[in-house]
Amino acid sequence: MLIRRLAAEERLTDSFPLQGYAFEASPMTAARAEEFRAYLPYNSGNRTLVAEEDGRAVAAASAVPMRQNLRGRVLPMAGVAGVATHPLARRRGHVRALLHQLLDEMRDEGHALTALYPFRASFYERFGYVGLPAPRRVTLSPAHLGSLLRADLPGELGWERIAAGWDGYLAFTERCLAERHGFAVFPEFRAVGLRDRDDRWLLTARIDATTVGAVTYRIDDHGGELVGDDLLATDPYARALLLQFFARHVDQVERVSFTVPADELPELWLTDLAVRVEARVAGPGSPAPMARLLSLDALAGLPAGAGRVRVELVADRWLAGTYLFDGATGHLEVRGDAAGAGTPVATLTAAGLSALAYGVLDPAEVDVRGLGRVPPDAAAELRRIFPRELPYLFADF
Repeated sequence: MLIRRLAAEERLTDSFPLQGYAFEASPMTAARAEEFRAYLPYNSGNRTLVAEEDGRAVAAASAVPMRQNLRGRVLPMAGVAGVATHPLARRRGHVRALLHQLLDEMRDEGHALTALYPFRASFYERFGYVGLPAPRRVTLSPAHLGSLLRADLPGELGWERIAAGWDGYLAFTERCLAERHGFAVFPEFRAVGLRDRDDRWLLTARIDATTVGAVTYRIDDHGGELVGDDLLATDPYARALLLQFFARHVDQVERVSFTVPADELPELWLTDLAVRVEARVAGPGSPAPMARLLSLDALAGLPAGAGRVRVELVADRWLAGTYLFDGATGHLEVRGDAAGAGTPVATLTAAGLSALAYGVLDPAEVDVRGLGRVPPDAAAELRRIFPRELPYLFADF
């Protein structure tokens, strides 16, 4: 088996067909295959590796160079996508070999984090990934938002096609990236696909001339559904402005739907609000995202509570070793030594440490899940260093 990096045009013959078989209706029509050529510009900066046997690509994997907020710091993140294997070459270790090399290369280039949407979560957990919260899909009738039409809200709305409002929308997502734990954005070469397709309306909420909320959406038919994407709002006023706009569609659509982060509680937005909130997670079609640390550089300097613990990281290609974690200064210090006599000790896998860093599991849950051995004294220190905080990945890749 030979692993090599593809040039841009080679994706049409080597990686796209494998991905098409894995993730689309099959057999693929000639017309659909030809449409792949239009995707090339939006993959231009990806790193795509293939495993070859006898000169033929039998497996592929790509990394999208992204950025993600980890507890207030924006870091380079490798978004892994397009992992696919020829049906006659599956279960022979090709994906494992590809991922090792792909993440080696991305880590060497400074990507301290990585995230993906798994075909099977347990497979990627063995690579050190841990699950992140799935976003919630909210569905309601615009009639149930009617009380907002009488509300006197500060601010104003903007409404235009996404292509026309692209620059403002991009600037707002950059603000969300800086402020929201877990938030991730595509590089420009990939992000502009949304602008170029121009198949969404863009609704923005502004207060004092500052954008504080945004959502892209389309309407599938008269009497049908207003289908929103991620509803982004920095405060309740921004969210109410966006919902007030949806209420004005009561005589046009039957339903309104959109996506919100896992920590939103739509059932409490209004009195007597009839709403369905769903997070459906099932493989392989609707997985929750996963993420992991690729480098301990991601932790150095993070805001932290005054905990102190020695961590033994085991069974990992990129992080294995013994380290002292110290949050006494309010910012995490990570020292690569076994110092600290009398300091509580936790043994963690990469998935266990990633779960704590991303804030998705309590140290006791890490122990219960078999992602490490965390005695009570070490768990108390780790809770101080890594308080629970739900991430919101946002980007869907």
